[in-house]
Amino acid sequence: MSSAALDTLALQPFFLPASGGQRYCLLHLPPPGRRARGAIVYVHPFAEELNKSRHVSAAQARVFAAAGYCVLHIDLFGCGDSDGEFEEARWDIWHNDLRLACAWLAQRIEGPLTVWGLRLGALLALDFASRAPLPLARLLLWQPELDGRRSIDRFLRLRLASSMLAGGTREAPGQARAALENGASVEVAGYLLAPALALAVDGVSAAALLPTVPIYWLEYQAPQQACTPMLPSLPSPALAQQWREQGAAVHVASFGDGPFWHSGELLACPQLLDATRKLCCDWLDAPWMTP
Repeated sequence: MSSAALDTLALQPFFLPASGGQRYCLLHLPPPGRRARGAIVYVHPFAEELNKSRHVSAAQARVFAAAGYCVLHIDLFGCGDSDGEFEEARWDIWHNDLRLACAWLAQRIEGPLTVWGLRLGALLALDFASRAPLPLARLLLWQPELDGRRSIDRFLRLRLASSMLAGGTREAPGQARAALENGASVEVAGYLLAPALALAVDGVSAAALLPTVPIYWLEYQAPQQACTPMLPSLPSPALAQQWREQGAAVHVASFGDGPFWHSGELLACPQLLDATRKLCCDWLDAPWMTP
């Protein structure tokens, strides 16, 4: 389907009632007259990475919709256009949001249910799949964060970098982490991070989560890395191999468009979309029955 045709696919924005307020959702629909052959829930990344990546996830959702899937984008509690403040967000609340989104789709769409996550959203998807109340067909992971504590530490480094650039009194390394561990919220790049959320994310590690459904994993690979034979072909082969040895079906591929989730400019990601299509061809290109 051409890019112009993709842009004409139907969208349904709505608010989904949930605990603590409403969640903003955007539903991407298959072409008119075609029955959906499955559903996909998208789990967005953390903090400002949500805004940096919306255009890429929307482009991929249109591709999925053209292939016959209903795709639900949900802004988690305290994020985007959903109710709640970021400081009020909690890992368990986000789990409940995903349960709600999956149940909403399962009630309306027959066919396999896929959960697709980006960055920390991919780690949340993995954690969710380990205790999901509904059967899932697969997980699609875009550049997954593999260790929650390291993810939070990287986020906190944004605060340290901002302190250094601003001049004046510089914050000491580890000061923000110490504040969280002492029960104080910490402001990072305009986001107020609560200790309850940070410490919950700290406790999540992909290595401790053995997937029970097939994994489709896309990793960014810088062009110079792809041309250097001394470097591994992908940044995370060890965990993929560990999962395979434990019986999981893991499919891994790379893309080279750039780290769009924190780029200073909006990056188009044709390589990522193409790599996703090729990696997921067993279910994206399968015959699609008409009603």
